[in-house]
Amino acid sequence: MTPNNDVRLIGIAWRLDRLRWMPSAVLANAVLRDGMCMAASQEDEPAWADEPMTDRELAARMCAGCPVQDECLELDLRVAGESTAGVWGALPEDDRRALYPHWLQRGERVEGGWAR
Repeated sequence: MTPNNDVRLIGIAWRLDRLRWMPSAVLANAVLRDGMCMAASQEDEPAWADEPMTDRELAARMCAGCPVQDECLELDLRVAGESTAGVWGALPEDDRRALYPHWLQRGERVEGGWAR
């Protein structure tokens, strides 16, 4: 399946629509306040931190159970777009890059236009 017709990614883009008019500052505050990775960064490293794993496995482990995955993903797509790096919103870089065109097709965002 090519990224252009990946039903999973299209579904994620639709799911993010509920956040399209939320200001980026509100998204950032939610991620900083409630993101599990933010809490984890202030604690000891998780037991699995030294295990070899793919980006997909790392994203799944880091973000498992995080209450602000969608907010995190929406924020990264707005800020980084196709230049995304690391793990955001429980998706590895490749998935977010493939998601980006579907997300863009969903329309404008609150900050006055297309994310760039």
